[in-house]
Amino acid sequence: MRSGGAPKARDGFTSSFGVLAATLGSAVGLGNIWKFPYLTGTNGGAGFLVVYVLATLLVGLPVMISEIMLGRKAKRDAVTTLATLAPKGQPWWLIGAFGVFSAFLIMAFYSEVAAWVFAYIFKAIGGEILSRDPKVTSGAFSALIADPKQSLLWQWAVLALIGGILLLGVSKGIEAVTKKLMPLLFVLLVLIGVRSLMLPGASQGLAFLFTPDFSKITPAVMLTAVGLAFFKLSIGMGTMITYGSYFRDDQNIPATTFRVMCADLFVSLLAGIAIFPAVFAFGFQPAAGPSLLFITIPAVFASMPLGHVFMVVFFVLTAIAATGAMLSILEVPVSVLSERFGISRVKSTVINLLLLAVVGSGCALSNSLTADVKIFGMTLFDLFDFLTSNVLMPLGGIFLCLFTGWVWKYERFRDALSNGGVLSNETLLKPLFFVVRIVSPALILVVMLKGLKVF
Repeated sequence: MRSGGAPKARDGFTSSFGVLAATLGSAVGLGNIWKFPYLTGTNGGAGFLVVYVLATLLVGLPVMISEIMLGRKAKRDAVTTLATLAPKGQPWWLIGAFGVFSAFLIMAFYSEVAAWVFAYIFKAIGGEILSRDPKVTSGAFSALIADPKQSLLWQWAVLALIGGILLLGVSKGIEAVTKKLMPLLFVLLVLIGVRSLMLPGASQGLAFLFTPDFSKITPAVMLTAVGLAFFKLSIGMGTMITYGSYFRDDQNIPATTFRVMCADLFVSLLAGIAIFPAVFAFGFQPAAGPSLLFITIPAVFASMPLGHVFMVVFFVLTAIAATGAMLSILEVPVSVLSERFGISRVKSTVINLLLLAVVGSGCALSNSLTADVKIFGMTLFDLFDFLTSNVLMPLGGIFLCLFTGWVWKYERFRDALSNGGVLSNETLLKPLFFVVRIVSPALILVVMLKGLKVF
């Protein structure tokens, strides 16, 4: 195992826009277009949105900055970064290992959601889901997820696509793909949102999304919001440490991460504006759960000119969003095997894909052959989702904050985020360090324990 020494020359992001696009591609994915709307719908609407925004500012953003900072400093994979930067003999590398485990479990179920999206591209082309009738759209989705052959084949196809891009490397694969395709997603979401707002009854959807009912906020809702912040910003799983290792030395990390956070929130709101007016206009249920995206979006397009064409393009671009996120998640275990264990990038990618094809199949079949296999009352799909969002990623965030605030300390923190004193940003860094050192870990711990009903 190669765990120390000078790192070999390695690939990285080549431009400031490439850095922003790749990082945004990691943060903006199905968490925005799929998970944010359905969790907002099942957790009371606008009140959940308020808690989520606070969680992003007080927890998500500080942890994201810390991860990227540590990754850029070490220029190594998630495990070796912590092993390199920690005092000798202290096992802080376990944070990185924890992140690798989380990333793997996320890919196991996330790749199946992405499989639904890719399958819907072809369903959209065929026109079979272009309907304003909830029975038609919900029936098409139920038929897809209940078919074990389709579930497995689409998941394996998605994994093969992601593996192929990763084999191209960081600059020619990850950066090149995200730079070209991410802007298109923004444009189409705006168009869909505008059309959704023109539907009769759209005001009910907007009220649900933007008029908070704070009586619906519970500890479980707060934990869900914190978990969503981690999931959507790709933190607590080693992703941003890994991407940070590819950052340019002159990149302004606080400014870049703030832009990513704002863009990520903007995309989530656009997705909410596209979906919730349609939910109320066509009589769907906002608490429909994970299927919400797949039963409401076709109804929006069925009501608009050239809806067939737009629906195809929408699911293509949703697949692009999913691709950007999956690239960053799978890059975590790939880079660890490649850099820390000396396995070639090709072999590392193939090993991870084969393992995911096996473990992920349990998630892919959670609505068919393994539907009756329950652990703590949850299918494998639901269990992996719950464990990563509500336990593993928050725990990873807590320990990362403790390492940054209490082990690495302010002098290194200031030096890294000011780019060696080039940036005059100490008035920002002092309060940010206090949040990382005290506020973020305390909030995560209290919300996590309360949400899990420990006390």
